Amino acid sequence: MTYVIAQPCVDTKDKACVDECPVDCIYEGNRMLYINPDECVDCGACEPVCPVEAVFYEDDLPAQWSDFLQANAGFFEGLGAPGGAARLGPLNQDHPLIEALPSQGE
Repeated sequence: MTYVIAQPCVDTKDKACVDECPVDCIYEGNRMLYINPDECVDCGACEPVCPVEAVFYEDDLPAQWSDFLQANAGFFEGLGAPGGAARLGPLNQDHPLIEALPSQGE
């Protein structure tokens, strides 16, 4: 099991969760943040600090955002296990599901 970042993060990327994560497993894509399921230790520190309530425990992910479970995991298919987001910095990519979404801007 792992935590998942869902729709409310798209085009927001507040990063409060990044600052709170003790294992540096939250990576930045072009339009949203992603939790690496292989690096997440399920501590839950990221969930309460998210100002847009985009972070969910996998079992609590709302049905309308169920595709975000695969989007979070799929984001890392080409990256493998990089061993920490700080080492890589922002990545110039997103999962295809996120790329296809209309702008969430105000």
